Amino acid sequence: MHIEPGLIAPAKLTLAAAVAAPLVLAHLPPLFKQPALLLRTLLAALFFSLFMQAFHMKAGPSELHFLGAMPLYLSFGFVPTLLGLPLGLLLQGLVFEPQDLVHLAVNSLSLMLPLMAVHHGLARRLVHGERPVTVKTLLQLDSAYYGGVIAMVGFWLAMGQGETSLAEWARFALAYAPVVLLEPLVTLGTLWLLRADGPLRRLPLAAQCFAPQPGRA
Repeated sequence: MHIEPGLIAPAKLTLAAAVAAPLVLAHLPPLFKQPALLLRTLLAALFFSLFMQAFHMKAGPSELHFLGAMPLYLSFGFVPTLLGLPLGLLLQGLVFEPQDLVHLAVNSLSLMLPLMAVHHGLARRLVHGERPVTVKTLLQLDSAYYGGVIAMVGFWLAMGQGETSLAEWARFALAYAPVVLLEPLVTLGTLWLLRADGPLRRLPLAAQCFAPQPGRA
């Protein structure tokens, strides 16, 4: 989901920043009302940046990363994960990939908008209802989320300065298939650690570090 530098015109980068900045600002107030959310946001950003750095490879006009979006979402909650995504991109850009900073807003929107769609749509029915979280549930969430990410990459490429072939975009999309299949296993392991009697819940700061229910806050 890291669009390669030079593919998007500066004017469109400015437009992306004009959309991303208010989106981030609109979700900041809960952090001031609940200080624990600030800690969860920082943890989400840190883990997200580590996930990206642990696995990344060139895939067509973009880079393929292990994002860990659903483990973060179910561990830390919606708002911390939503804000942790751009913060993690900023951290990665400052420390590891400075050339990616020019596309910070573009890459942030590519991750934030699909998460918002999943949270306000599919997750409300699958996670916050009466149904248990299963591998099938997580596959549905991951498929919807990564489908959104792939669509956002296609949107940015369609607005690019040069022509990017459909085949290149399709190659990027297909490269995410193994991630969609792998991430539910990582998520299930995370939820096992975060269960009511799990090892992570016994930590002194567990109540502040993790969401009380999957995806909340």
